[in-house]
Amino acid sequence: MNMLQLFVSHTPLWVWALLVFLITRGVAAMKPGEVSLGRLAVVPALFTAWGLWSISARYGASWQAWALWLVGIAVGAGIGWMLLRRSTLTPNRATGKLWRGADYSLLPLLLVTFAVKYGFESALAMSPTLAGDIGFRAAYLLLSGGFTGIFIGKYLRYLAAWRRATPGNDLQVSG
Repeated sequence: MNMLQLFVSHTPLWVWALLVFLITRGVAAMKPGEVSLGRLAVVPALFTAWGLWSISARYGASWQAWALWLVGIAVGAGIGWMLLRRSTLTPNRATGKLWRGADYSLLPLLLVTFAVKYGFESALAMSPTLAGDIGFRAAYLLLSGGFTGIFIGKYLRYLAAWRRATPGNDLQVSG
């Protein structure tokens, strides 16, 4: 059995379902339209939950692990915020949704994030001792937090656009 077959055969079905879900979200984001803040929160919540679960399972209460992950989130959030700086976001209080232009960055970000997380998780499954290697650990936690942070930062930009709108008025908000 070659290496690719090994990875595919040992990957839980929920991981493939997650990949399909992420691809559908990324493709949908390429079309401009109105989206609820709740729907926009799904991806950052998903990656945050995945990160919390992964770090808790591997590193428990290690403050160093959590600190590295949070540093990654902070840096990633800044990047995510900047990715939408030129986006036109229009809150529509009547529908409770936010109109946003096409987001061509989401699908590639989702695919890269998935590939990086999958790669790290696969490496850790094959060699659990890597969790203790300082360089691997730092890369894993900073990248995991960084990618999660990008989605959080994008969501914070959407939330800021929503909050800047005067109640009862539709207000176009640009970056």
